[in-house]
Amino acid sequence: MNRKNEKTEIDSPVMNDTLPHISNFPSFKGTDIKMEEPFVNSKGVVIGDSKYSSPNSPLNNWSDDVDPSVMAGDEWVHPTNDIGWASAENTDLLESRKREQPAKQFMHPQHETKD
Repeated sequence: MNRKNEKTEIDSPVMNDTLPHISNFPSFKGTDIKMEEPFVNSKGVVIGDSKYSSPNSPLNNWSDDVDPSVMAGDEWVHPTNDIGWASAENTDLLESRKREQPAKQFMHPQHETKD
């Protein structure tokens, strides 16, 4: 993936390991997949900020001379801020990757559970 190395301050839509503004978006909390921050691709377009508008985007500068293939490839897709995560298959994938919390034996302050 070709990302610009310069640091740009970008507002992140991530809140508590999910994207609350997308209906039915699953939570990444408890999985080994970490929500990634938005980034600027090699064309200077912000990817993953959920605003879907960037001054350098070919969509904002469209003409008959723009080849749609310039928007193809991994640098145009955010790894975790993508509507595809809301699909049933990907939600199931996330659920299967959630870590099980170890079961704790019930402890009474004065009596053991075996008594």
